[in-house]
Amino acid sequence: MDTVADIFDSAFFEERTRILPVRPDTRIRAEEIENDRLMASAAAGDDEAFRRLVERHQERVYRFCHQWLRQSEDAREACQDTFVRVYQSMNRYRPQGQFTSWLLRIALNQCRDRFRSRASQEQRRTEVLPSDESRQPECHRASPAEAASLSADVAKIREGIDQLPAGLREVLIICAVEGYRHDQCAEILGCSERAVEGRLYRARKALEAWWAAEKR
Repeated sequence: MDTVADIFDSAFFEERTRILPVRPDTRIRAEEIENDRLMASAAAGDDEAFRRLVERHQERVYRFCHQWLRQSEDAREACQDTFVRVYQSMNRYRPQGQFTSWLLRIALNQCRDRFRSRASQEQRRTEVLPSDESRQPECHRASPAEAASLSADVAKIREGIDQLPAGLREVLIICAVEGYRHDQCAEILGCSERAVEGRLYRARKALEAWWAAEKR
């Protein structure tokens, strides 16, 4: 099997872990315009608009939290608390077409708090989030042997990601697992694109070193 660095460079990892297809930029812009409209309506007292915001994003936020916490109950709580924070911050939100990044930044902070919690760390179990096959495009169906190999590969890669320092783990989850661009990742993390690129490079190197040590 290739080294982990090769896996990431060849998009192997993304193909095996991404649940939702990558959306075109034009669609993303349209979604963000609608997000801003709903936020403005919700801030003006429209409870239905806030409900629609939650429905639009709850799956995305839950999956993001699950990638971080690897425990369903913690992920649900982090997801719920994220939307509580959004509700509490509606009047302070400034519509700039970056609602999703703002939302995931809140979710990330919720995950960080739980991950640092001693009780959460003691109870945390590694769980593989089941994919929704109905959301996947039609493609070649893997044989049982191929499926078992892919499952083992993904589990091993995720185990390696869990061993990384938080700052490196974050960029891999956001860029490689969730499929966000470097500029979007920078918005979520509140740093520069150059910083994202540097962390991503170090994360890949650290993961490659971990992988090599595991195979000895």
